[in-house]
Amino acid sequence: MFGVYAPEHDVARLAYFALYALQHRGQESAGIASVQAGHIMTQRELGLVSQVFSEQSLRALQGEMAIGHVRYSTTGSSAWENAQPVHRSDRRELALAHNGNLINAVELHAQLRERGVGFRSTSDSEIIAALLSTHEADRVEDAIADVMPRLKGAFSTVVMTRDGVVAFRDPAGLRPLCLGMVGDRYCVASESCALDIIGAELLREIQPGEMVSLGERGIETRQVVTGHRQAFCVFEHIYFARPDSRLEGNRTQVSRRKMGEILFREAPVQADVVIPVPDSGNPGAAGYSKASGIPQDDGLIKNRYVARTFIQPGQELRRHGLRMKFNPLPEVVSGKRLVVVDDSIVRGNTTRQIVKMLRDAGAAEVHMRITAPPIRHPCHYGVDMSTREEMVAHGRTVEEIAQELDCDSLAYLSLDGVYEAIRSTRATHCDACFTGDYPLEGTADAANGKFALEDELPLVGA
Repeated sequence: MFGVYAPEHDVARLAYFALYALQHRGQESAGIASVQAGHIMTQRELGLVSQVFSEQSLRALQGEMAIGHVRYSTTGSSAWENAQPVHRSDRRELALAHNGNLINAVELHAQLRERGVGFRSTSDSEIIAALLSTHEADRVEDAIADVMPRLKGAFSTVVMTRDGVVAFRDPAGLRPLCLGMVGDRYCVASESCALDIIGAELLREIQPGEMVSLGERGIETRQVVTGHRQAFCVFEHIYFARPDSRLEGNRTQVSRRKMGEILFREAPVQADVVIPVPDSGNPGAAGYSKASGIPQDDGLIKNRYVARTFIQPGQELRRHGLRMKFNPLPEVVSGKRLVVVDDSIVRGNTTRQIVKMLRDAGAAEVHMRITAPPIRHPCHYGVDMSTREEMVAHGRTVEEIAQELDCDSLAYLSLDGVYEAIRSTRATHCDACFTGDYPLEGTADAANGKFALEDELPLVGA
């Protein structure tokens, strides 16, 4: 997610490259909206940033300001209708991009429909857009200040009207949002890596409950909601954010290397070589290797051009053990005792396949080391982590998980180890996926499934 007000710049191009840097945050769809002479133009499509936009389409998105979004769905299916930015024209015209997940989406949706408000999509993001576009306040900032306390869940959001760009963050600060400066103009982005690519300077993170307005008069800030417990997603540090981003004063790559070092301290093992599961396990493996003195090598080669596929391999290819994503190097692993480092295990299917491939390639021993605690609970705040029953750690001890994955040993980094690596504490973070301790009241009861709006509520034409 990205937003910029910069009349002197090619704002659509800035948005394009910012989204390019943020592609890891979502690969389902991409979109950019811009304002020129008081009119909002939006282009959004299913696919990667590089597939959705061309030179011709960027030239059509001229203007003084722009917002952009890459989508990874947590409420609503991967349909075109759910691509962002959302564009609505009710009492006021606006475009909106949202990162997070509302846990009271069904309730808000029902309230709006009772008022006769129509919807074109089944994403919770359009609910926020509808609340703001139908609001009676003259200024969008006042509409946001009134609506924010009614939203429950994670919502790092950027809104654009013909007057300016406004960004706001939920009171717990669950998902990231930062403020930057490009030339003498301001911009906002989900991660600092988006600022780096366009030559912008990172100023600071937008505070939980804060609203920031970018426009002709520069920047205006307002603390809309205060007093809530901060609960930044610790999984951003472990997995989600790009390694070159800065989160809470930490370079993510450095934090992840530190996690690997602490993991060796907590779970040492006699072995010949450390190999990462690329790319997510690379920094952790480097840290484990450094702390242990065990050499690191590339025992698994990753095909970086594999997106999700819906083509079934068929019996013949399945029999050979389809290797679309990873391929082991027998020259590195054969006859060796391996420490295999990855950042997390959710369902366990990929890990189980990796262990089998390494054994087939001649590995003498396979010791899995994970730079995060076991994931035992679903995320309701914007990470699609499946249900408890699908998680390999659900209802199993670490020894039972090791047996399930067929590895010689398995060890996870402790939660204390994670917080040591990011130089912080549980008091200001959400770690519910590991502990089941959800920071927002009523989450377990209120949280909706990914397809809640499709399952429960018919669409009304807007």
